[in-house]
Amino acid sequence: MKPLPILPALAAILSTAGSLVPLSLPAATTPEPAPRFSVAHLDPSTSPRTNFFQFANGTWVKNNPVPADKSRWASFDELAQRNWTLVRALLENAAAPDSAPAGTPQRQVGDFYASALDTNRLESLRLAPIQPELKAIAALRDATDGARLVGDWHRRGLSAGFGLRVGPDARDSGTYALYLTQGGLGLPDRDYYLTEGFASQRTAYLQHLAAQLQLLGQDATTARTDAEAILALETALAKSSRSRTELRDQEKNYHRHTPTELKTLAPNLDWDAYFAAAGIREPAFVVVGQPEFFATLSRLTPEQDPLHWMAYLRWHLIRNTSPYVHAAAADENFRFYGTVLQGQPQPEPLWQRAARVIDGGFSGAGLGEALGQMFVEKHFPPQARERMSQMVALLREVFQERLARLPWMSETTRAEARRKFDRFTPKIGHPDKFRDYSRVAIRRDDFLGNVQRAATANFERNAGRIGQPVDRSEWGMTPQTVNAYFSPTQNEIVFPAGILQPPFFDLALDDAVNFGAIGSVIGHEISHGYDDQGRKYDAAGNLRDWWTAQDAAEFDRRAAKLVDQFNAYEPLPGTRVNGRLTLGENLADVAGVSIAYEALQRFLQRNPQRRQNVDGFTPEQRFFLGFAQAWRVNTREAELRRRLVVDSHAPPQFRAFGPLVNLAEFHAAFGIQPGDPMFKAPEDRAQIW
Repeated sequence: MKPLPILPALAAILSTAGSLVPLSLPAATTPEPAPRFSVAHLDPSTSPRTNFFQFANGTWVKNNPVPADKSRWASFDELAQRNWTLVRALLENAAAPDSAPAGTPQRQVGDFYASALDTNRLESLRLAPIQPELKAIAALRDATDGARLVGDWHRRGLSAGFGLRVGPDARDSGTYALYLTQGGLGLPDRDYYLTEGFASQRTAYLQHLAAQLQLLGQDATTARTDAEAILALETALAKSSRSRTELRDQEKNYHRHTPTELKTLAPNLDWDAYFAAAGIREPAFVVVGQPEFFATLSRLTPEQDPLHWMAYLRWHLIRNTSPYVHAAAADENFRFYGTVLQGQPQPEPLWQRAARVIDGGFSGAGLGEALGQMFVEKHFPPQARERMSQMVALLREVFQERLARLPWMSETTRAEARRKFDRFTPKIGHPDKFRDYSRVAIRRDDFLGNVQRAATANFERNAGRIGQPVDRSEWGMTPQTVNAYFSPTQNEIVFPAGILQPPFFDLALDDAVNFGAIGSVIGHEISHGYDDQGRKYDAAGNLRDWWTAQDAAEFDRRAAKLVDQFNAYEPLPGTRVNGRLTLGENLADVAGVSIAYEALQRFLQRNPQRRQNVDGFTPEQRFFLGFAQAWRVNTREAELRRRLVVDSHAPPQFRAFGPLVNLAEFHAAFGIQPGDPMFKAPEDRAQIW
């Protein structure tokens, strides 16, 4: 039940007056070759002992500037772009009017796509699709009306005020719970409101607010006045919002409240009206992530001028919907969120933005698994799933044995850690059963309506589960996604089909490269169950402290070395990586590559005929090169600055070697000695798992 994402704007395509022109679908382009590992990407002028990222990726970096319609270009983006091209062909075939019977998943996907590409209709309608919401805002009379409106918006995928989601209860992982979280901001993070470093972005934000409000019909003076009121209101909310680093602490962001306690915490928010409008039956309890945020929101409700709240709601309405209406609103949305905040000169092509909406991403508000089923049937060979399963089994073997012999862990904690690992589950490729979207009404002539009906169906599906048993067969990513994840409440790792391709997983290349790339990703996700936050969940997936005090202190002491290491990296002059914010990912990187390396050695010992030097490199060297090339990247400065605030991952150029310098095997593979920039003294290396 996450809000709809802010997507790049729809392209401006001229429409004709009068009758609408029939939709004409463009032909899909041929996908680029798979972005494989290659020694051609290396920079032989740089020593691996000096700068391993540059050595492994220097020529690729030189030859692959960020495309005009992207804010970053990395290995993940190369593969994702290829996948989107494959998806485009599926969508355009599905969008043919006679592609499949009405109501079938293929027809739903095709009609959704057709509605997004019908720009003539979008231009003729302009802002007509959101007139009912604008009238509802104008009709607000009191806080109860406001609660009803926000509840209805949340049900339909429009975000404002605060965030909410339904997921496994972190204290009772077998049951779904309702989570209420801080939110309601138009800028990416609280720091954008509160720190001097983002002053220019705040100025641009004011201009953007005024521009969008003028598109709603306000004159320039009123729009500017309302923009200033909105910024002041959101700044007050930001002051009571937690930082990204604080939000990582699972225990400090879990607070159960009964409905009575919730009403005491935030008495000026009419929760009865909100839940009724959202279609949520009053739960036995809610999990409030950040109580102080809701106390502030409650205080601001009567303190702020009602006209300011109405301006705030109008702004968040256009913010949520501008990617799905006419070009002027969509272009202004992209100008700020794409160009100002991310440095991206131009939006992605219309077909790709439409594909992202249908995919739904983490919001789950599209038809992602219907599209995913089409993708899997066409582009995911069974042998990839089988080979991946074998690699997962070998890495599990390595990690399980490490848990058994870890010298710094007591037997009391070890027994709990091994019990947790015994219940660990992998998922590979795609769900065994794809989601049914038959309840979602999709029309070829109603893009915004399709978006909201898909979001509503997803919301209602989740709302109906509150207090019910968790469906452990579900996936949190669509099959076409280039990513992977660990779920602490489900104690599982998930690898969508989308990432099981070059450069991460390549059936045509040697074992060393595959273990260095996808093997390290497998190890990364496995070890997330034991990172600084994942370790707080027990075998059942419940948030429970099962560590002895001494073992927890020793873990923190070892992890602190990684905090210090990444705090020292400076991607931009005067701007450093936040080692505390990125700790979980850095811990997983170090453990993942270490586990994968040992798994490769075991594989080669059991299959000595597979040990071979390739392109003049040993298997050990190709392992580390495969790992580093998975993190090749070019990033625009504005996007890098944004990610340094909002992203729990360190910049890829540091992930390419930061974990490696903690491994003796890396030093040995490339002859790294004291005095070399890539050398890290043994006593300074982070060694946990």
